[in-house]
Amino acid sequence: MSEAISILFPVLLYTSQGCCLQYFYGSFLTGRIRDKRWNGLAAAASYTVLKLAMSRVGEPERWEYRAAAWRLAAALCFLTVIAFCFYKAFCLITAFLVVTFQAVSDISRYMAVIWIGELGDGMLDFWNWCAGKGIFVSKRSFAAAVNAGLIGGWILQYLMMSLALYLLLRKIVRDFREKEYGIRRTELLFLLTPSAVGLMLCLLLRIIIVAMEDGAPQILYDRYPILVAVIPAILLLSLLSILYGVKLFQDMIYLNRERSSRIILEKQVAGLQEHMEEMERVYSGIRSMKHDMKNTVLVMERLLAEGGVKEHEELKDYLAELNRTFEKLEIRFRTGNGIVDTLLNMKYYEALREVPDLKLETDGLLFPPGLKIQSYDVGIILGNALDNAIEACRRLKTEEPGADTFIRLGSLQKGNLLILKIENSFDGRLVKKGQDEFPETVKEDRESHGIGLSNIKSTARKYQGTMDFKVNGKVFILSVMMKNERRDEDGVWNPVGFE
Repeated sequence: MSEAISILFPVLLYTSQGCCLQYFYGSFLTGRIRDKRWNGLAAAASYTVLKLAMSRVGEPERWEYRAAAWRLAAALCFLTVIAFCFYKAFCLITAFLVVTFQAVSDISRYMAVIWIGELGDGMLDFWNWCAGKGIFVSKRSFAAAVNAGLIGGWILQYLMMSLALYLLLRKIVRDFREKEYGIRRTELLFLLTPSAVGLMLCLLLRIIIVAMEDGAPQILYDRYPILVAVIPAILLLSLLSILYGVKLFQDMIYLNRERSSRIILEKQVAGLQEHMEEMERVYSGIRSMKHDMKNTVLVMERLLAEGGVKEHEELKDYLAELNRTFEKLEIRFRTGNGIVDTLLNMKYYEALREVPDLKLETDGLLFPPGLKIQSYDVGIILGNALDNAIEACRRLKTEEPGADTFIRLGSLQKGNLLILKIENSFDGRLVKKGQDEFPETVKEDRESHGIGLSNIKSTARKYQGTMDFKVNGKVFILSVMMKNERRDEDGVWNPVGFE
């Protein structure tokens, strides 16, 4: 019976660990099998079979550190193979999942073995005390009590291992809120360090927990009883470092996003200020022209009345100067959207100060009369795109003074989809670092890294849209697609035709 139990309990333990593994992997990775249940079942079953195969090889002697190290390496390899066989695991987060699962599993195991082992020793002492008092009437009853205590200890130990593993992994899954976040190498090292420390700690315990004295094995904390409290405390601290490392990492992501949002807001406010200044310039010019219009008419009447050649030449020059003044007040762009026209006008004169021969082509940029997307959001997208394009053209002109610089804007409507396309010349160098979503900035202000494109993407998402960019030689092409739907202030999208 004891042999059957010694086989049954490990099978149940490995099965429960396999279920925890598929839950842990499945929370972060996409399964290769479309049906999640079958994919999880296959992963759990594979883990159980591999662990049973390892146990059949035989448990190494605890003081054989080479065997212990190879056993740990084999376990990590098995976990990696399962991840790549049953999940689309070609990402950095897979390393975190593999190491963390093994670390949490080993720490839970050692804590359960130490605590339940001490409880079992106390129970055995209690049975011996009962036998000394004559409570057991026969050796058979004493053996039955000892076996019952051993079985109960095994059940409690394996139950504690499985329950602790599940609860700890669930805590990690819940705290790791940004599962779609593209983790970087330095961030991976930050997450891996607590788990790797936990693994090395368990390996160290496996090597030193049993020592040989006079040819007989002796457990380390039998010689130093205080280790019964110290070792679990160290293991518990290691677990907490893993849990709080994940939480701290998520908080860092949140804070960085908040900082980016603050920078975006500051840029939007600055853009609004520029817009207001441009409008003030236009209206100020109009007021000035209105004020001077009477004098202008009088001067023209006098020159025409005198009728001389000299006066006609003076009138011609005067009208030319007046025409140049009107050109400064003219809205050069007609897209069907007043805010966009004003924005383009402002950015155009701003760009001319940086790149005098810049060509801004907007013939293909037209907006339908029934546009549901808020003009403010369209302005955010075009404003950020133009800022990036002007900076790219300026940099190209600095490096290659003879290069042609241009910015082309276009739009296309398909059904209720609005597609904006912005093309601009640039120096052809686009640097992406690691798994960064956006190109690395070349500006000295590193804090604003990727803010423009991030702002465009977040605005497109408000209308269930997306953003994409590509490079064609020395032309940078940005495409933004959005649904032509109104977004209410409470965050609810109102499709076209539904008021």
